Amino acid sequence: MFIDKEYIENTLKMAKEAKENDIENILDRAERLEGLTHREVATLLMTEDEKHLKRIYEIAGQIKDKIYGNRVVMFAPLYVSDYCVNKCKYCGYKCDNDFERRKLTMDEIRQEVAILEKMGHKRLALEAGEDPVSCDIDYIIDCIKTIYDMKLDNGEIRRVNVNIAATTVENYKKLNEVGIGTYILFQETYHQPTYEEVHMAGPKKNYEYHLTAFDRAIEAGIEDVGAGVLFGLYEPYFEVLGLMIHNEYLEKTYGFGFHTISVPRLRAAEGNDMSEYKYLVDDDVFKKLVAIIRLAVPYTGMIISTRETEEMRRELINMGISQISAGSTVEVGGYTAREQSKAQFQVTDNRPAMDIISWLMKDGLVPSFCTACYRQGRTGDRFMQLAKSGNIKNVCHPNALMTLCEYMMDFGDDEFKMQAERLIENEIPKIQNERIRNLVIENIDKIKSGERDLYI
Repeated sequence: MFIDKEYIENTLKMAKEAKENDIENILDRAERLEGLTHREVATLLMTEDEKHLKRIYEIAGQIKDKIYGNRVVMFAPLYVSDYCVNKCKYCGYKCDNDFERRKLTMDEIRQEVAILEKMGHKRLALEAGEDPVSCDIDYIIDCIKTIYDMKLDNGEIRRVNVNIAATTVENYKKLNEVGIGTYILFQETYHQPTYEEVHMAGPKKNYEYHLTAFDRAIEAGIEDVGAGVLFGLYEPYFEVLGLMIHNEYLEKTYGFGFHTISVPRLRAAEGNDMSEYKYLVDDDVFKKLVAIIRLAVPYTGMIISTRETEEMRRELINMGISQISAGSTVEVGGYTAREQSKAQFQVTDNRPAMDIISWLMKDGLVPSFCTACYRQGRTGDRFMQLAKSGNIKNVCHPNALMTLCEYMMDFGDDEFKMQAERLIENEIPKIQNERIRNLVIENIDKIKSGERDLYI
């Protein structure tokens, strides 16, 4: 197995012995956008020197600017079922929590999607508990088909990412055939003893089966996979190193690693006593983790959810976060009737989607609703080739502007349109390629005349 507990522990211990020159050389490499090995990551994790930390944060911001520019990809979760056979200590959906379980009918999904489309979302993350009887793979497939078929005025979901339990190659093939975006699965913790302790019962208790889920997904033809850990379950430096080793294993084995990395922190949930966790991550350590991950994998999208506060999300965007959720609910049927369902965990940023989008623009950021890479087949190793060549920014920034223009025309009031118009006008001259710049100007005129789904 590619995750070795003793090896990770020893690597972190050895990293404490790094010399000043070693750390500076690692930071020089990171600044050149070369990425880092897991051993180099360990060295940065173990440093507490304020000078080094300051440079880590500076380089993380530089990488964000050079590769992603000032765009931030928008998405929202859609919880379709809270049936679950697992007994996960930290989760509000664990099987021994006593509440009325629910899964959405296709009509209810259409109602939820209609609200999300009215928010302007084009990208969803479908979420469900694990229950092979009440929420089998065929139900998930029907959900995805229903979401893609649901169009309201100019609203349209163009990419459905899926976060469901580890499953078989055959089931991943079904997901791939129906056209999922990224398959997302959090390992929760790479520390096997802790994993087995917090997953008290159910199929998710099988550490190795969960750990090798991406192998089966890739074997089934899924090229974009997204990972994450739940910071707070175990020692955070161990978890970051586990993520990096997992990513290196995928790159070596399949030619590409994680398309995205999520960085959720443990939050309160029904039946979860937060006082029992001794590895909760404070804000300073959390920012350090995010910045070092950005240095390690400069071309991998990084996601922060509404678990975090407005202030923390602002800071983390400047340190490399490239995707955020907005207007989210973590309840089944939560967009239509929040009071009727149980939440999986506690949400901190409860602002409406429009307010978050306006907030981003006030900070000079470009909210992006683009899904062009997925629809153009720029996935897996093809996406990484484009990213590492330095050309991804030249594609993503123009597409972000065009999708923001779509959003502005379809959902913005007069004040919002003025705000968005100013931002777009300021951003267009930054497109260095004259041909692309002229195409964006032409397409924005078309969008204002009623055309949609124009991209590069």
